[in-house]
Amino acid sequence: MDDYAGVSYWLESSGDLAPRPPLDGSTACDVAILGAGYTGLWTAWYLLRRQPGLRVVVAEAEVAGFGASGRNGAWCAPDLNISIERLARLHGEDAARRLQHATYDAVDEVGRAAAEAGIDAGFHKGGELLVARGPHHVPAIEAAYREYERFGFGDRYELLDGAGVAARVRIAGAVAGLRTPDAAVIHPGRLVRGLATAVERMGARIVERTPVTGIRAAAGGAPAALLTPRGEIRAPVVVLAGEAYLVRLAQLHRQLVPMYSLIVLTEPLSDARWAEIGWAGREVVASARLSIDYLSRTEDGRILFGGRGAPYRLGSPIRDAYDRHAATHEMLRGFARAWFPALRDVRFTHAWGGPLGMPRDWHPTIAFDRRSGIATARGYVGHGVSTANLAGRTLADLVAGERTPLTELPLVGHRSPDWEVEPLRWLGIRYAQGALSRLDRRAEATGRPPTGRSLAERLASH
Repeated sequence: MDDYAGVSYWLESSGDLAPRPPLDGSTACDVAILGAGYTGLWTAWYLLRRQPGLRVVVAEAEVAGFGASGRNGAWCAPDLNISIERLARLHGEDAARRLQHATYDAVDEVGRAAAEAGIDAGFHKGGELLVARGPHHVPAIEAAYREYERFGFGDRYELLDGAGVAARVRIAGAVAGLRTPDAAVIHPGRLVRGLATAVERMGARIVERTPVTGIRAAAGGAPAALLTPRGEIRAPVVVLAGEAYLVRLAQLHRQLVPMYSLIVLTEPLSDARWAEIGWAGREVVASARLSIDYLSRTEDGRILFGGRGAPYRLGSPIRDAYDRHAATHEMLRGFARAWFPALRDVRFTHAWGGPLGMPRDWHPTIAFDRRSGIATARGYVGHGVSTANLAGRTLADLVAGERTPLTELPLVGHRSPDWEVEPLRWLGIRYAQGALSRLDRRAEATGRPPTGRSLAERLASH
């Protein structure tokens, strides 16, 4: 690819995108990292902060921030895609609480660390607002609040009625909401590009336009390695931080599926339109739709509306052409205008998308096998901005051989089951995508919430 500014508004507005030189032959280092996104760059940053002389090489197939780190919805929010309740069933209530605490801490750490690194990431902690756009969403909002209360986090959340939501942002049809102050909005492109510059200043080498085509574990006294068409990057520690793009590696192909999330963005709105909408706090916003939506307000006064809907393709391919899906982008524009009637004649200037890495059990993984030399963090399912920072810190502790509260979190050492072989994978995912969308439409038409008992809801439960 040559037009990196065309990947997303975030990259377009983040400064110089000229690629760094590619790998120019095999090399050796102390830590080799696949992927110059948040996970890889935070890992490098915390390792070099701990040990300044470390030789770190980061290999990126395109340019820093090309993947989800430069395309996301600008949310830096707590929580994972897997529920606290399910984490408690898998790992115990204490472990679930510790992990939830860590997600709140990760939000603040992104802001703190970006400031320390001298990055203008546009970090603004305005909170998060989950909205019920009709009575069919109210049970989900109330259930979320009860779950936080049960695990001791209720004091971080506030249930709002329709007037309480409107006092923050005026959304058509909003009848209730759940708000927490523990979330921020960022400029994703400036954060990831700034991180790349910061780790270079600390001594890391980033090689771009250098795709990793294979990995080799340590064996027989030989170190692990990243394999590229331009040579090997050999190191005692290899970190796989490619998120959805890891499906291109044979060893990890069935550990994730690339699910596309798409975004539309308006032109900057006038002061008069903002007076109609409100949203002065710039909370990140979502509704309780099963099919997922997410919104944010940019620094320059635009509205970002993102959501799922692009179809999964047989065989888990990732291609630039899939970043745009006309029907889904048009659906998102329609949603934005339905939420905000003030957008009736507003122009949408940008549309983009990209793949998320989805594990079979919705459970993120952070791992390091010292014997093979292979470390990884993956499976954020759209919650990657804060979780990648948590992963970078945890990987740095694991690589350093230190036992810390982070290395005791239940994400560490988890391995998700493999996805089914094709075409079973395609059949199951496409069924769930269509069925969840139909359930959303039925709930909106009838005002009755989904039962939670349908096959699609059980398949997607997390």
